[in-house]
Amino acid sequence: MEFKYKDITEEIIKIFYKVYNNLGYGFLEKVYQNALMFEFEKAGTSADTQLPINVVYDGKTIGEYFADILVDNSVIVEIKAAKSLLKEHEAQLLNFGPKPEIMRKAFDNNRK
Repeated sequence: MEFKYKDITEEIIKIFYKVYNNLGYGFLEKVYQNALMFEFEKAGTSADTQLPINVVYDGKTIGEYFADILVDNSVIVEIKAAKSLLKEHEAQLLNFGPKPEIMRKAFDNNRK
């Protein structure tokens, strides 16, 4: 199966495991976010944190969504630090829990 933004997501996963292998489990999400941003910068990968993304409804901006990290202006990375991913965490991509977990979702929608 071919993933959308394959090269970017492979780089994200590589950096995720580098951070996880160095820090392990037990920190707050912000610590992992800071470490990921540090590694993205070292790798020369474009990434922004807490970047506001407009939510549009019927042609009108009705709010903002703040992604944990936006990589290469294409891939949203949401960070969790939970024991495991639950159904309500489905949109989360990286989990720095006791066991590292990654979940990929691709949305192709002109409203997002």
